[in-house]
Amino acid sequence: MKKLAIALAASVALSGLLTACNDGDDTPVQLASVSNPDKFFNRTATFAVCAQLESSCEDSTPTAAEIVAASEDGMTLVYTNSLKGEIGFVDIADPANPKPLGRLVMGGEPTSVTVLGAHALVAVNTSKDFVNVSGKLVVVDIAKRSVVSEIALGGQPDSVARSKDGRYMAVVIENERDETLGNGAPPQAPTGYLTIVDTVGAPASWKTRQVELKGLAALYPDDAEPEYVSINDDNIAVVTLQENNHIALVDLASGKVSRHFSAGAVTLNQVDLTDAPRPNVLSLSETQANRLREPDGVSWLSRTQFATANEGDLNGGSRGFSIFNTDGKLAYDAGNLMEHLMARIGHANDKRSDAKGNEPENVTFGRFDGTDYLFVASERSSVVAVYDMSQPNQPVFKQVLPAAAAPEGVLAIPSRNLLIAASELDDRATSSTLRSALNIYQYQQAPAAYPTLQSVNRADGTPIPWSAMSGLVAAPSGSVVYGIDDSFFRGNRIFEIDASVKPASLRREIRITDPNGKIAALATQLPSAKDANAFDATDLAALVNADGSVNLDPEGISLASGGGFWIASEGAGTVGEAARPVLSANLIFKLSASGVIEDIIRLPAAIDAKQQRFGFEGIAESDGKLVLAFQRAWAGDKHPRIGVYDLAAKTWQFMFYPLDAVTSPNKGWVGLSDITALGNKRFLVIERDNQGGPDARIKKLYRIDLSGATDGTVLSKTLVRDVLPDLKASKGLVVEKIEGLAVLANGDVLLVNDNDGVDDNNGETQLLKLGQLTLN
Repeated sequence: MKKLAIALAASVALSGLLTACNDGDDTPVQLASVSNPDKFFNRTATFAVCAQLESSCEDSTPTAAEIVAASEDGMTLVYTNSLKGEIGFVDIADPANPKPLGRLVMGGEPTSVTVLGAHALVAVNTSKDFVNVSGKLVVVDIAKRSVVSEIALGGQPDSVARSKDGRYMAVVIENERDETLGNGAPPQAPTGYLTIVDTVGAPASWKTRQVELKGLAALYPDDAEPEYVSINDDNIAVVTLQENNHIALVDLASGKVSRHFSAGAVTLNQVDLTDAPRPNVLSLSETQANRLREPDGVSWLSRTQFATANEGDLNGGSRGFSIFNTDGKLAYDAGNLMEHLMARIGHANDKRSDAKGNEPENVTFGRFDGTDYLFVASERSSVVAVYDMSQPNQPVFKQVLPAAAAPEGVLAIPSRNLLIAASELDDRATSSTLRSALNIYQYQQAPAAYPTLQSVNRADGTPIPWSAMSGLVAAPSGSVVYGIDDSFFRGNRIFEIDASVKPASLRREIRITDPNGKIAALATQLPSAKDANAFDATDLAALVNADGSVNLDPEGISLASGGGFWIASEGAGTVGEAARPVLSANLIFKLSASGVIEDIIRLPAAIDAKQQRFGFEGIAESDGKLVLAFQRAWAGDKHPRIGVYDLAAKTWQFMFYPLDAVTSPNKGWVGLSDITALGNKRFLVIERDNQGGPDARIKKLYRIDLSGATDGTVLSKTLVRDVLPDLKASKGLVVEKIEGLAVLANGDVLLVNDNDGVDDNNGETQLLKLGQLTLN
């Protein structure tokens, strides 16, 4: 009973005040407890698709894993890589150690894959353009990894599905529109349809039948754009027509549409609909009325119900998922639940607020250990949400799983207690963090490993939205730490976090404000005309909002001995660089306990004149002094600076920190990220490269000692811990920006990474408790 109580408490904590809407009714309903409360899905491995090219992933060729299927025994994964026009094979006999098995060229763009017996069935788009469309179904021998047969489809295929009894294949022929033509809206010929493949006998003898979908929907009836297909045990195919906001049911035996209906609309309350110019803001206070669902992925839950992922496209996307009965009646709609979930766990993508939010891309269903689960993949927030389906028409939130960027295909393998998500986004050419991957999760008797940090609700019932977590500092006693968000967001905040619970609880937000005009007072000391080599009064004015909140770049935080906080705000711009003019200086802010700015400290003018865009990253108060870590070397310097400001004398000294050499095959740079005081003039710092995933090499904690150090001293450093193994222990792609460091009163060391506000980032935040390290 103790395990049950603990697990239920964890589930309720993350669910918060979630409500659901049944049958289109806006009346909140109480969510029930989940089944199997001591069993959860946890990530056991992440297979970077680039490992198919070479084990070290040094090749910069973009890759993708879009849709994934498994061999009948669940030991081999087959995924589509549309970017390279091939499929890939992965051995998951040991799901903790997936191994590449090679690739096979498809002679076109593979869009989807499923498995029937010993064969992988791959939909391949061979269209010349949006008008001259063509495609084929390629039958592949999985064991031999060779093409067995090809079947012409006549149009551009997208999704494929097979019937449980093996008698039928259903292939969605989307014939997608040209989004650059006019305003990109339908109708655009040719229309789409469904192809049925009668899979009787050898593949060479399979026959096809075409099912017309034109004329069904009220929206663009002459241009059907079917998107996804799933087949139930009665051999009824459910087909989503995304742009048409329509759903069709097709009897595969007769080849006829048995029923069709609109996917309808939903009104969303307490959501963020505004993509504010950077710096951004997360505001769960807006309403979107009558939003078309425009479903994408679809999966049967039973013979009579199916679920849709309501991604949206043209003017829709309800940011959640729905359950429909086969009579067309809405049985459940998630409303704003997924948007609130993303805000609660730091995965809200503000840059998509004005579009389709977290964009649920796909759904799948599976029964594990007697419990039915629905899995919903969020493309823009890069997670898979898991819902317990034990109670009819009432999904209960179970947990959320982190994924590599942009999960598209989701596959349940209950026979092996495995769940697979294929994340398609890969940007190795311009980014060190985004690599396409297959995420492998295992259903196990263990607590949920993710999230590591989640927020409580505000008074209005919405979660405290957060992201881009930067510096950390520990309270003098207990397990409370304080974090901050950086310049990605407007109206910067300090977050009070209880690290004694798991996941850690972000329980309070303290907004930084300037009601006493301290920033305006500083502006009077500055020139009014713009100088690319210095910040001016105009630049400072942009730091203050109408409500008194401020737009800083808080990278470091420390407790002030007299109460309140010290904040190190990183400057923007590089002196003398026209492409990056100086827009703000590196400044120290003294705040009250309630976040009010009480004082501002500047660097000496001679040091300001050296400014590079990699400035203040950490701050620590110790023995009457503030110690600042600069991220990288400034103009004319060989090493980054460690600045020491004497609070009594109001004077500066500067030492230098020797960085490790760059060792990543992807090059990049190495710098400092945070600093915390250990006492006796000793400090712990984060040193890291700007590489993530397979390219990460340097993620280390070093100790420095300022005893006897004078102005200009090049410090020595002592390695305390290489934390790269700790980051790899999450079984995901290594997160790049570990930026927060704190030491609790009991000696436990905490680290947190900055997820960049889920901007060109999968959003994963790892708040790691490393235990008590040897710090002396």
